[in-house]
Amino acid sequence: MNALTLPDVAAQASRQNLPLDWVGMCGIAVPLLIDGQRLSATADAGVSLDDGEARGIHMSRLYLALEPLENSPLSPSLLRQILQSFLDSHGGLSRRASLSLKTDLMYKRSALISPLAGWKLYPTKVDAHLDDSMFHVELEIQVPYSSTCPCSAALARQLIQQQFIEDFANKALEHADVLAWLGSSKGIVATPHSQRSLATLKVRLNTDIRELPWLALINEAEAALGTALQTAVKRADEQAFALANGQNLMFCEDAARRLNVALQKMPWISSFDVRVVHAESLHAHDAVAQSHWVREAS
Repeated sequence: MNALTLPDVAAQASRQNLPLDWVGMCGIAVPLLIDGQRLSATADAGVSLDDGEARGIHMSRLYLALEPLENSPLSPSLLRQILQSFLDSHGGLSRRASLSLKTDLMYKRSALISPLAGWKLYPTKVDAHLDDSMFHVELEIQVPYSSTCPCSAALARQLIQQQFIEDFANKALEHADVLAWLGSSKGIVATPHSQRSLATLKVRLNTDIRELPWLALINEAEAALGTALQTAVKRADEQAFALANGQNLMFCEDAARRLNVALQKMPWISSFDVRVVHAESLHAHDAVAQSHWVREAS
């Protein structure tokens, strides 16, 4: 008995001559190697279906082309290699390929003063596109931080001034008395409100970059904001964090502008989008600011 040839329904002609912009798979479980860490991730892989007469693409070929992610560090060259494999396996069908990878980066971050350190998660995404030999990569990363409202800080200072007038009106000021007053809850009657905030940075990398600059992007963003969230701390670190918040009072507009200025200084970025969200502790809604920038051609 002769073995039957397995049917390939996807190779049959389509009933409608209609190209499709993107066809592929979403949520594929893949491992990633980033900065020496093996991370679990999900991938969205696809190609355009430019041959309108073809019924479908070969999804299994896309799946198998992701295998190099298992043993090779993630880099622009690896992303381009995989996308080229997508197109090579779909000759005559597709001219454009894309790959999106989502994972959580983990970096150990030092405390502000003490020798303590702890791990922080940074949700990330990589988008890579190959279109008629034009290749580009975009990185997206979420950076959490603290923000203290400048308005509430000013109002709190005013209340402290009023309390000072009430407590010391028509009295001779003694250094010890004022010092004790400043260190008491009776003197500091109000404090500004702070909130946990989140900056989402989406940057498009120059085409000649060889590595994915995750840590450099995180470090520059946290330095620009000045109030990165902490992990393990001692009281000295908590005090230093309070000082950092007091010296970096920020509306969401201020945070977005700080990040815009910092990102423009990075020579390996060709464009970016910034979105900051301050999860208000005063209001039941969020304060949000966005910014976009494109480097002018030289």
